[in-house]
Amino acid sequence: MSKAIEIETDGKVVSISNPDKVYFPTRGETKLDLVRYYQAVAEPILRTMGARPVLLERYPDGAGGKSWFQKRVPKSVPDWLRTTTVETPNGTTSDALVAADLAHILWAVNLGCLGFHVWPTHAGAAEASTAPVVYDAAGNPLPPTGVTDELRIDLDPSPGITFDDLREAAVRTRNLFSELGIDARVKTSGSRGLHIYVLLEPRWDGYQVRAASIALARELERRHPDLLTASWWKEERGRRVFIDYNQNAPHRTVFGAWCVRPKVGGQVSTPVSWDDLGAIVPDELTLSTVPARVEKLGDPWADRTPQSIDPLLEMSQRDMDAGLMDAPWPPVYPKMPNEPPRVQPSKARKA
Repeated sequence: MSKAIEIETDGKVVSISNPDKVYFPTRGETKLDLVRYYQAVAEPILRTMGARPVLLERYPDGAGGKSWFQKRVPKSVPDWLRTTTVETPNGTTSDALVAADLAHILWAVNLGCLGFHVWPTHAGAAEASTAPVVYDAAGNPLPPTGVTDELRIDLDPSPGITFDDLREAAVRTRNLFSELGIDARVKTSGSRGLHIYVLLEPRWDGYQVRAASIALARELERRHPDLLTASWWKEERGRRVFIDYNQNAPHRTVFGAWCVRPKVGGQVSTPVSWDDLGAIVPDELTLSTVPARVEKLGDPWADRTPQSIDPLLEMSQRDMDAGLMDAPWPPVYPKMPNEPPRVQPSKARKA
């Protein structure tokens, strides 16, 4: 193994052990190459991820090796490392890493982090929250989410869906946002999907943001039923793009913008402009190509401004007044008020 090196950044010294260790076997990029990538995109990544808690996806032997998700930071850490308390849906707490600056990102890279999954809140948001307490169907209080300042839509391709289909779905989604006066931006997922993000005014909690995303998904399905679906159950989706509103369920994380995926090719979840969406090839957006792209084109999300989801919340209220129920929650969440039965439709029919 190669000798450790020290990198000075943000007034701190980060030790990088085994810098020549291959992390991405397709082209042979190393741990040090990953460090250099994050140094190259430090400004845009901290613009989107800075001061947010992150869940670490660790691959100490590189992409394709053993892995695990780590929400809690290890006990032995530098005295400058910033953490914050986060909660799971059942109220379990843990100390999560805060992406406070580039030094914190590089510290995680040294641990073999090949993926940052980012909270839609800033550190300390739960403690500062003044939102009313939310209760589950059994009357138990749920963990507060704090101010949630990003709405995130995952366009999830069903079998048979092409990337051209995804592009069309993203444009249809953007058109609805634009009609409502909401500025939305797009990025590749680093895998098969596309993510659409809206930076929000600091006015709503996670439950409200999820309600807004459900209203968006249902309206998109009403307008484009052959292309888009809000159906949680896979057996009901058919050959359509699923608008995954549950990425906005409180205490959920989404793979971060500008972050390198734990794939052997080192693909990056890359923000792109709407004008460029038709020309990109996602697998070509890697840690080896994205820095030059940023240098040439800049950050397409640099001018984002906080948006209002009032139009979507009004749409949600109209759906509730019309007799619609809440959409299904992921199985790790407690049963929620006004939620339909958590059983596959085919099994419910047999019962």
